[in-house]
Amino acid sequence: MSGKRFEPSIVAFTCNWCSYGGADLAGISRIQYPPNSKVIRLMCSGRVDPLMTLEAFKNGADGVIISGCHIGDCHYSTGNYRTEVRFMALRSAMDVIGLNPERLRLLWASASEGQQWADTMREMAEQVRELGPSPLKGGSKK
Repeated sequence: MSGKRFEPSIVAFTCNWCSYGGADLAGISRIQYPPNSKVIRLMCSGRVDPLMTLEAFKNGADGVIISGCHIGDCHYSTGNYRTEVRFMALRSAMDVIGLNPERLRLLWASASEGQQWADTMREMAEQVRELGPSPLKGGSKK
């Protein structure tokens, strides 16, 4: 046994207008969050198709965060409502496909909430670290 600690890979789908700005603020403010996080910028969190999320898991993500504007603040009016509905449906289906629903998280964050964004990324990494590697990439735990 190597004793090396498992470091989860986290993919964050972020909206262009709010949550990507929060991620950017965390970076330029030098607020620490896991370096093994991958940020994917989309115009709206409502554009995150559940298949994109599953594809992220299939391609090696141990956890996925979908992040968008706060409810009522979407630049496209209803994108984050669509996100919330899709998130709930996907989370319900995850057990069926062998993934612990705790590997998926939804975050509403504005461009001024860099600290919240970084805190959530750290919390997610710790939570997924306890779950172990994704079973879709050969791990043993859900």
